[in-house]
Formats: sequence, structure tokens, C-alpha cells
Amino acid sequence: MSKVIIAGSGNAALCAGIAALEHGAEVLMLEKADEALAGGNTKYTAGAMRFAYNSGEDLLPLMRNPDDPRISRTDFGSYTEEKFASDLLGFNDGRPLSVEQQVLVAESYDALRWLSTHDVKFEPIYSRQSFEKDGRHVFWGGLTLAAEHEGVGLFEQERAAFKRLGGDIRYETAVADLITENGRVTGVVTDGQERLAADAVILGCGGFEASAALRQQHIGPDWDRAKVRGTPHNTGDGLVMATALGAQEYGFYGGCHATPMDLHMPDYGNLDLPPVERKNYRKICYFLGVMLNAKGERFVDEGINFRNYTYAQFGAAIMEQPGHFAWQVFDSKVFDLLYGEYHFHDAHFVEADTLEALVPMLAGVDQDAAAQTLAEFNAAVDETVSFDPTILDGKGTTGLPLAKSNWAQKLDEGPFRAYPVTGGITFTYGGLKVDETGAVLTSETKPIPGLYACGELVGGVFYGGYPGGSGLTSGAVFGRRSGRGAAGAQSVGA
Repeated sequence: MSKVIIAGSGNAALCAGIAALEHGAEVLMLEKADEALAGGNTKYTAGAMRFAYNSGEDLLPLMRNPDDPRISRTDFGSYTEEKFASDLLGFNDGRPLSVEQQVLVAESYDALRWLSTHDVKFEPIYSRQSFEKDGRHVFWGGLTLAAEHEGVGLFEQERAAFKRLGGDIRYETAVADLITENGRVTGVVTDGQERLAADAVILGCGGFEASAALRQQHIGPDWDRAKVRGTPHNTGDGLVMATALGAQEYGFYGGCHATPMDLHMPDYGNLDLPPVERKNYRKICYFLGVMLNAKGERFVDEGINFRNYTYAQFGAAIMEQPGHFAWQVFDSKVFDLLYGEYHFHDAHFVEADTLEALVPMLAGVDQDAAAQTLAEFNAAVDETVSFDPTILDGKGTTGLPLAKSNWAQKLDEGPFRAYPVTGGITFTYGGLKVDETGAVLTSETKPIPGLYACGELVGGVFYGGYPGGSGLTSGAVFGRRSGRGAAGAQSVGA
């Protein structure tokens, strides 16, 4: 029986553990955090997974409650492999699909079916991915299912599956170094200086988003000021240990998932809130209004696409603005469409009965320029097209240097609200090169015997952005691969 040690306990690490256990390995998972904060970034997500499917029938085996009476009144549409590939390609800045992206698309549905066989189940995201239209729930954007209780629920389901198969987890035990013998990884050294032998080690301990120094080094000089949306423990430990052994740095190190977040959120992952509430600092309804920077100017086309395809890019765009902040402005026509986080008790916003009264409340913003921008926006809205948030409705602006392409409505019904936001970094895109078994490759593209990686540590999956829900699916796909690969590894002389 192979002995596998996994660094980390998030979605990718747990999928690796489940796969290794079902292939006969003995698995020990070492988690840097205490039990309350275990799970890496998974607990900070909405628990949604993007995957290819051909019809609503494909979703039923994945659901916890396929008999939900709403399902008969739901249009899930389809999300084909071709559409998934096209969506990824749209973020590649001219690059062709990478091998890793092709794998993600091709194995996405199978990974979800596999998880469902381990009683990891999902439910339709009615509250965030559908709108009611003519008495039916219409899903949009290709993202349909999430774990019950979001990222926390996904973590708890996967951990339960891991433990049912006999997996063991030790908390407050970080992997500090890798043990090697004759070029092969044969175990780990913990932060308590304990030496643990293994036939294979899987690095599933996240990217470098929680390291201000590595963010500055790889993403840019201003990125030390980014809020860290997720765990404070993803400080690039696995990346540093692997590259010290000659592992190949691979993928787009200048990119990251950077969601718009409340400007006044804590610096790290909402640690003052229960895990299920940590998502509430997200602010991703910009498509229903406009965003203004310190110059009082709009700086993105808020309606260029469904927010699933723009929030990671727009979070980064906010970080590039003067002062690294922006204001999201809405009128009362859309208050009932704003997601729950906008109504959360700790959400920061200002409110006024008129735009003239609201503008002076936008701290740090050029008031004259902001008033002019809002007036010009209102004058440019095309009133001949009907507003429909279930589709790319084409209700845009005309004559502006920066258009709003869809869902453009005049800001003309008080009261008005504005929410201050910044960029909250969730995970980084640059990582390691792995082969089809999840083995880490050197700069000469040769496997480092005994060393595997999954999750955020796999480079080449995302570049200029990503369609929402792809990150967790990538963790499942490459986690499963690395677990199977590591379970087949044998120690020297075995």
C-alpha cells in the first residue's frame, strides 16, 4: 500500500485524498490552519462549480434534491464543452487553449459525477444565477449548481467523504520542507520539525495570494495593498518548496482572481465572521449600475457580459485605479435585484434621495467629474430597448467613449445608493507544470519522482480572467488526477 501525504485540506487537496484512498493508498493530510480555518480558500467561495452539460437531465444525478418542485419550472439550458472552451479562450488574450484548459473542459462533468458517487451533492443556484421570467426560473451564464451551504458545505461534504474512506487529517501542522533521497521526494518535514516518510507527496496548499511580497514580485508593485479575500495561510509555501527542487514555474504569474469587495472589509478573509458569512463582502452587482473611480470616471464596461465572466477582471481593474478603490452606484429600480451581500448588516454604503445629494458623499472622488459622468451616462441610455437581466439584452448606451453594452438603465429613481469597493484577491494563476498524472515537472519537463500538485498550484489553467465557478472545478479535476497518480507511486526499492 502506498503512503501519500497531502499538504493542504481544501477542495483540490480533498479530491486528491479521496482519489488516492479509492485507489488503495494510505493518506495523511497535513493542514497548516487549525480545524476552524481548515479548507483553504474553499470555505470562502460560493461553492459553485462550472462544468459542461448538455441538458437539465445531466444535472439531476448531481443534485441533493432532484425532486425539488421548482425543477419542473426551471430552464437550465445547456453548457456544452464547446461553449466552456470558448469562454476560457475569451480570457486568454490571444493564446490558444492550453493543455490544462482542454483537460478542465473535457473532465469537468465527469469530475462532478465522480464526486456525486461519494455523496458530494449540489443544488441549483436559484438566488444568484436565475431570474424569474413568465413563471419560470431561467438560468443564465452557464453556471447552475453549487454545494449546499456554499463553500463551507462543499468542504464539509468532501471532508466527510475523505474520512469515510479512511483518510486522516492533522490540523495546525504545516509542511515546512520536502525530504529527498537520490532526487526523489520521500517525505516531509513539518513546522514542528517532525520527519514523516511517504511514497508520494501532493502539494495542495494553494497559491501565493496571501503573501504581499510574492504578490508584489509577480503581479505588480501595488498588489501588496490588495485585500485577501480568502485564507491568510496561502503564502506560496508549496511553490517555494517545489521550485527549490527545480520545479518548472508555469502559467501566467501576472494574473489573479480579484473580485470586487467591500472597501472596508478586513485585510484577510472576514475572520470576524462565521465561515458561512465570509462571502458577504463580495460586491459583484456592478452590472446593474455604474462604477466610478477617484477621478469620477467610469473605467470598465459594466455590462459587457454576464458578471460570471467579468468579476475576476473587474476586481483587478479596480486595483489599477487611483487609490485602488471605486464606488458602485445604483438607483432604487434595482435594489431588489442586488445580491444578499448588499443588504448584509455590515455592508458599507451611502444613500441619498437625489444624485446631486449622493455625489458629495462619495469619499475620495472628484465631485464635479462624477456629476458630469452620471449626467452623461443617463443621457446616453437607449430607452428603446427593454431591460432583461436574464439575457444579454443589448440595452446599452450611445455616444459615450466607454459604452455600457447591456442592462444600461438611467439612474433616475431615488433613493440612490453607492457602495465603496476595492479588489479582493482570491487566488493566483501562476503555478507549477504537471503531467497527466499530476506529477510536478522540472524545467526540463521531467517528473520529480514522488512529488505531485493540484489546485491553485497547477499553472496554465487561467490567464486574463476566468468564467466563474471554474476554479473549484479545476481543483476537483486536477486533484483527482494527482490523487490517482500519487496512489500509484512506489518508494525506492518497493
